[in-house]
Amino acid sequence: MAVLDIVTHPAPVLRAKARPVALFDATLSQLAADMIETMYDAPGRGLAAPQVGLPMRIFVTDVDWRTGNPAPKVFVNPEIVEVSEETVLREEGCLSIPDTPCRVRRPARVTLTWQDLKGLGQEAVFEGIEATCVQHELDHLDGILCIDRHEEEDFS
Repeated sequence: MAVLDIVTHPAPVLRAKARPVALFDATLSQLAADMIETMYDAPGRGLAAPQVGLPMRIFVTDVDWRTGNPAPKVFVNPEIVEVSEETVLREEGCLSIPDTPCRVRRPARVTLTWQDLKGLGQEAVFEGIEATCVQHELDHLDGILCIDRHEEEDFS
């Protein structure tokens, strides 16, 4: 595994719509492993391929690793298929926009479909910080940054 360089704003790859992954091979598995290592090294809770300079529809997350329970997840060609009406306003950080926290309102719960590293279809419902994380990373695949969604609204 290797720690990859994280691309920072305003790099053009961060604004491009990533292309779907079509080849599920050892190279893709190695990329996912490298992205997970990079995410932990940064340290972050999620990392999308455009953030390491690759316009591909893949991202990784692990919202609990800092508590000593690493459980990385890999999402290839993800798509949100359902969102809750309930929303939540959270402060989000981004590895590609260091030291620039953003307040972003997102659906509190989302249903996501994706493929695993073997190309098999998956589906799950995400809530809480995990829902925020998958939405943040999916935005990266569409060239959207948290600064684009930032709200000035107070948390009080």
